[in-house]
Amino acid sequence: MASSEKASPDRPSVEKLEDANFVSAEDEAHLTRRILFKQDTRILPVLSLLFLCSFLDRTNVGNARILGLERDLHITNLQYNQGLAVFYATYIFSELPSNLLLKHLTPKIWLPLLTTLWGVVTMCLGFVHSFASFFAVRAILGLTEGGLLPGMVLYLSGMYTRGEIALRIGVFYTAASLSGAFGGLLARGLSAIGPSGGLEGWRWIFIIEGLITVLAGVLSYLLLPTSLATATFLTEEEREFALLRLQGKTSMTGKDERFNPVIEREERFKWSEVQRGVFNVQVWLTATAYFAILSGLYSFGLFLPTIINDLKITSNANETQLWSVIPYAVATPVTVCVAFLSDRLKLRGIIMLFTLPVAIIGYAVIANVSSPHVRFGMTCLMAIGMYSSVPPVLVWNSNNSAGHYKRATTSALQLAIANCGGFVATFVYPSKDGPLYHKGHTVILALLVYAWFGVLANVFWCRKINKDKSDGKYAQFQNSGDDRDPMFKMVL
Repeated sequence: MASSEKASPDRPSVEKLEDANFVSAEDEAHLTRRILFKQDTRILPVLSLLFLCSFLDRTNVGNARILGLERDLHITNLQYNQGLAVFYATYIFSELPSNLLLKHLTPKIWLPLLTTLWGVVTMCLGFVHSFASFFAVRAILGLTEGGLLPGMVLYLSGMYTRGEIALRIGVFYTAASLSGAFGGLLARGLSAIGPSGGLEGWRWIFIIEGLITVLAGVLSYLLLPTSLATATFLTEEEREFALLRLQGKTSMTGKDERFNPVIEREERFKWSEVQRGVFNVQVWLTATAYFAILSGLYSFGLFLPTIINDLKITSNANETQLWSVIPYAVATPVTVCVAFLSDRLKLRGIIMLFTLPVAIIGYAVIANVSSPHVRFGMTCLMAIGMYSSVPPVLVWNSNNSAGHYKRATTSALQLAIANCGGFVATFVYPSKDGPLYHKGHTVILALLVYAWFGVLANVFWCRKINKDKSDGKYAQFQNSGDDRDPMFKMVL
């Protein structure tokens, strides 16, 4: 490999890095830190902003609801729930096709385009005047927003090694928990605009947050690289070494660390790879576990303002918005710490076996006690347990899938199944069950208990595959370049 820069004493050339006899681990560590710093400071802030916008634009309807959306649109509680349900239906429908398109359209174009489109659609929600228009716009919002998260997971899987991706996803996923905090504060401020220009306060929430999303989409187009091979913020030497790292060709990465990015860039679409993803046992175990977690997260995000309001610990809707900040703010640092630990130990499911019980305890208590302050305290445990479980489960299938189209399928399919939790969230918390919501909390509690056992089953399944590879049962796939290769070890 040729380097465009002359190697300096503190920066060894890539040629030397390819030969362990000429480079020390300290030299590799120095170059690795420099590359990761550049990637983290150029990619993660942009993805965090996009994900923040996505959660704002899907959950701001909960803030708008307590500020008069149902009253002004003359819709019933059932119709409101139907508007939420159609969003999740179209959101789920769009995830797999979007991921299969990502390679052809490139992440630099596709992710910003999706963001800009759903920002415009969110602004349109500020101008609806009937159930029919509310229902239609929510459906379109789901179609435009559904491809973002699976696309970001697939994108990051081509930027970092398997032992680095959970922390990075943890960082941008905290944007989701921060969106709950930021969203409450922003909704509090925006609602104060109305009535202005003939528009109620809740309408300004959609209009301004949609405009912010459009601007975020334009900014992401200007900043996101298509891949490490074309990242202009890296020198030629850094790009070459970054690709070597992804292939596990440096002394700091194991031979089973990743896939060959060169082969994946040249990979052509095959339905057999899609089938390999669809009929993967790991996908169904992790997807159903993630479904349980998202059932809790979506209900938590959509109905927390209503729950706090019904607890009678606040005097008005605006104060409720401020109280809703606390559980999200508490969950944010814990999520990052768990993601860091998950990467450091290179464990996914085993980590979740310890985080899920935190949420299980929270739901078990809140479903069976009546003290408002105790129940509010439990919302913090619920947020911590659920949000901190997301980075490990979100990257688990991506870690254990090699071959671009198989990984695209498993990432999208897992999220498509998991996002069905939105339907659960929509219908298990009817207003008539407030303020205790015993039925809803009990349903989520049961799902989280299932998630724990589903994760445990997948840990044993991945362990079995690794044992079979060690025993020579996958010998026919030697040098296949995908996850069936005996050298590709499953992450537990």
